[in-house]
Amino acid sequence: MRIETTDLADVLVMTPQPFRDERGLFTRTFDTEEFDAAVGVVGASASFTQDSQSRSVAGVVRGMHGRRGRGEAKLVRCAHGAVHDVLVDIRPHSPTFGVQQAFLLDDNDFRHLFVPPGFLHGFQALTEVADVCYRIDRPHDPTEDIGVRFDDPELAIAWPVPITVVSTRDRTAASWAQVRAELVG
Repeated sequence: MRIETTDLADVLVMTPQPFRDERGLFTRTFDTEEFDAAVGVVGASASFTQDSQSRSVAGVVRGMHGRRGRGEAKLVRCAHGAVHDVLVDIRPHSPTFGVQQAFLLDDNDFRHLFVPPGFLHGFQALTEVADVCYRIDRPHDPTEDIGVRFDDPELAIAWPVPITVVSTRDRTAASWAQVRAELVG
């Protein structure tokens, strides 16, 4: 597995090395030893407690979502189709606070992201159907949810295709200015 750093502090991109033959392919999507070595903490992989999956149709935007408190670490990958995945660093003392970066996740190269606690996350489905899988390090607590509008003008996220569907929750989320003020006190 190839593991690379990103422009966002502590975010990693992991790209499996699939074996392809006439049958199709086989790939390892997660390896505890390689993950622990990449984050520099033996046993870090054992902290993941939940796997979830979403299915979206072309143009759907989900996000921008985060967590208060200790946050939430997650591994994100697209198991079927392709998504434009966006992260925004919301850690007030981070050198990349407020910075966003986008990634293409798809079922062709199997790249996936390690997202440490303290990030907003969202994505747009680029294909007819896109299945996104999440491996999360703690149970969901809705009282800790943070949401920023997917179309917040200050963040100005460049969604690559026309937006087809956005949930009511995401359309009515707070502005980045409101969330930023809450985070920095």
